[in-house]
Amino acid sequence: MEQTKKTQGQAGQFGDKAKDAAQNAAHAAQNVAHNVADSARDAASTVGKKAEDWTATAGSKVESLADTVRDKGPSSGMFGRANEAVADSLENVGEYLQDKNLSGMMGDMSELIKRNPIPALLLGLGVGYLVGRSLRS
Repeated sequence: MEQTKKTQGQAGQFGDKAKDAAQNAAHAAQNVAHNVADSARDAASTVGKKAEDWTATAGSKVESLADTVRDKGPSSGMFGRANEAVADSLENVGEYLQDKNLSGMMGDMSELIKRNPIPALLLGLGVGYLVGRSLRS
């Protein structure tokens, strides 16, 4: 009888220790999951910031290209007007890239697709077809 009580007591202690170990393991796993989630959030934020910076840098480079086209190209006649039109377009693109950044461009693209769903769908199908053909060859 006394042996049974002793065995039950040991079993109870073993059960308590197992319960504590399981709780400690669950807490450790929860901490690791939180750390991984924080790291992923930080990495995504860094990537997003770098993409925004890259877009602004690309915009300034395009504007610089517009100045170069304007300076180096012809300035009179039909070619001069064409040169000025190209430079103006490049300048507008550069300003757009700098002002909107990547997030603004995605918003504009969403609005464009919402306003014109059928042409957007057809364009997507056409691009998908061309990409599929190029990968198959």
